[in-house]
Amino acid sequence: MTAQHQSPLARFTGDANPYGGGDPYADHRSADFPFTQYANLADRQLGAGVIAANDEFFAQRENLLLPERAEFDPEHFGHKGKIMDGWETRRRRGASAEHPWPTADDHDWALVRLGAPGVVRGIVIDTAHFRGNYPQAVSVEGASVPGSPSPEELLADDVKWTTLVPRTAVGGHAANGFAVDVEQRITHLRVNQHPDGGIARLRVYGEVVPDPQWLSVLGTFDVVALENGGQVEDASNLFYSPATNTIQPGRSRKMDDGWETRRRRDQGHDWIRYQLVARSEIRAVEIDTAYLKGNSAGWASVSVRDGVDGEWVEVLPRTRLQPDTNHRFVLTGPSVGTHARVDIFPDGGISRLRLFGSLTEEGAARLAARHQELGG
Repeated sequence: MTAQHQSPLARFTGDANPYGGGDPYADHRSADFPFTQYANLADRQLGAGVIAANDEFFAQRENLLLPERAEFDPEHFGHKGKIMDGWETRRRRGASAEHPWPTADDHDWALVRLGAPGVVRGIVIDTAHFRGNYPQAVSVEGASVPGSPSPEELLADDVKWTTLVPRTAVGGHAANGFAVDVEQRITHLRVNQHPDGGIARLRVYGEVVPDPQWLSVLGTFDVVALENGGQVEDASNLFYSPATNTIQPGRSRKMDDGWETRRRRDQGHDWIRYQLVARSEIRAVEIDTAYLKGNSAGWASVSVRDGVDGEWVEVLPRTRLQPDTNHRFVLTGPSVGTHARVDIFPDGGISRLRLFGSLTEEGAARLAARHQELGG
């Protein structure tokens, strides 16, 4: 099975110009890819990791998943050569003086464990600052392997790998994006660069598909959490930070690890709309404003609806929030729904929203059916 590319999708090939000084990102080639609306399944905050690579001579594999964009210091050299902020392998060589070039099949690889298993909708392989030392082409394969397999287990002959991105030429110093159309639950990736070179960052966008058996054992859990399969559908304002931050694991550790809107100068208010993991009974709510001290929301309310055509029902009335504080509310009774909305007044931000509850019988059945359908 191979990936189908949405059209038009920007493509970059060939070398970038040598670094000439100034802002190294001034000539970085990039584009807005439609699949970036989805969560990054390869986020370290979700638990993703680069667990193995066949070669990392010049730059270590772990750099691939760093959250910030790659940096470039033209004066930074080490005992192995130029130090790059990415994953870079040594130059491949042929078998003899008569044939010094690598073969068509020669390539380097890295194994990536996704932080949350899911359906991959798009991949970005960014070769930022690799101007003349990027791979000629890349390819990406995906597999669904239960548990916590070792690199040796993933490389075994009985593991079935599915092509997500076929071997495709890429450009240097560019964000190379690939739309993926493979309806399969993926837990691990094999990222290949042909024949060698360097990749700065890897982003894997998709929809989380949780393990229904695990959620069933938990009983009560956060039914809007990203790692459990919740997702942001829309938000009124994304000026400072993405709304998806509000359903990331753990507490916020700095101001931009939450959701903050621009300052309003009208009589309106801001909001985020979510889709729950499945139809659920919500019994408790947490709204955290950690690290939002002079810019937290003044008040907030939470509403739930059952089905895309259902009516919004307010389960937490408009309530005063304190800066840099985790607020906990026990609902008077369970509220059943498939979607939720947090409204903040008049603007500002929150760092996290937690909706604690359990799946309804119908919700559990639908989640189990989708998990099976996607090969989980």
